[in-house]
Amino acid sequence: MTQETLFYRFGIALVIGILVGLQREHSYDVTDKPREKTAAGVRTFALLGLAGCTAAFIAELLHTPWAYITLVLSLGVLIAIGYFISAWRGEPGMTTEVAAMLVIFIGSLAYWGEMALAVALGVVTMALLSLKLELHRVAKRITHDDVLATLKFAIITAIILPVLPNETFGPPPFDVLNPYKIWLMVVLISGISFLGYMLIKIIGSNKGITLAGVVGGLASSTATTLSFAQRSRSNPQLARQFALAITLAWTIMFARILVTVGIVYRPLLTVVWIPLTAAAAAGLSYGVYLHLTPHAIDTGNVTVSNPFELRPAMTFGLMYAIILLVARAAVFYYGNTGLYISSILSGLADVDAITLSVTELSRRGGLEMGTASRAIVLAAMSNTAVKGGIVLSSGSPSLRRAFLPGFLLILSVGLSVAFLL
Repeated sequence: MTQETLFYRFGIALVIGILVGLQREHSYDVTDKPREKTAAGVRTFALLGLAGCTAAFIAELLHTPWAYITLVLSLGVLIAIGYFISAWRGEPGMTTEVAAMLVIFIGSLAYWGEMALAVALGVVTMALLSLKLELHRVAKRITHDDVLATLKFAIITAIILPVLPNETFGPPPFDVLNPYKIWLMVVLISGISFLGYMLIKIIGSNKGITLAGVVGGLASSTATTLSFAQRSRSNPQLARQFALAITLAWTIMFARILVTVGIVYRPLLTVVWIPLTAAAAAGLSYGVYLHLTPHAIDTGNVTVSNPFELRPAMTFGLMYAIILLVARAAVFYYGNTGLYISSILSGLADVDAITLSVTELSRRGGLEMGTASRAIVLAAMSNTAVKGGIVLSSGSPSLRRAFLPGFLLILSVGLSVAFLL
């Protein structure tokens, strides 16, 4: 190892230690704790980073890992003593002590040449330390049901998915039924919806109707549409804001479809993005018009329930398998017309299942990409029509007037572009 490389690695360890130490001192200033009670500051963390790097260097010089283990354990004992002293003073928190040990290991990684990992760990450490208040606020918003739902999602992803057979059974049209791939689609859609729900929990839907519409579109554009349509009856003066939020939620739905297609079969994305982007652009343009129109301000919440439960996930998996089989049979026996009809009917209930089914058929080579693209757009427009019906039937008269032009614009643009290509 050259002298320049050696000094570079020790320098990385030193810089990371200094940055973490600065954060720790700043945290004490923010919480108004006296400076003399700071367990470890910028100098201590800088030295700990150098100590970890030095321990790795000495172990290499002596050609024994025991030298490294002995030195790190000695530092660990000193940190433990500091923790017990702090606990005796009535400050039992372990955050600084754990960060100190982590900086030692980061310093060691820097010496071993794992620069990317060392820097990444340093950044993550600083982020976790700096976001203390924000993380505590998020933890307070998470309910026991949310924790259980997260556990269930982990179970279907890490336990159920790996044990399913990755093969098909039977002749056409049954050759599309692959248990592993069917459940993989369940994980994909559940994950996207769960992400949107957690964003609502973290950000909070009371930041404004517009933000609630954007984030709600990730969790469930149908639920968001229904929520705002119902609220418009008691708050008719907010009709334009509600129409804007609904339009944005639909725009996010089109983006969700594109992401789903891109994950499953990227070549199809090069075709389907044009009509869906056109529909999204139409909705976004009308949203800009609504935004520029004077409107009242509201800070109420949009109600979106946790989208992940085992029974709905299994129901979606069954729905996806049935629609996949029906779509394959429709193409096999009736050609493109049968597929288009099944897409429209499936989109009335759920756009995700038919999107995944058609994309999978296209990926397997059983469907031309142009036909698959039109089928997905038909499903999306069918689903959009259903949500439009929800607004027209349950929304206030002022919401219907503000919403209708954008609704017709999205439908006409999406269908026109899809069948003109």
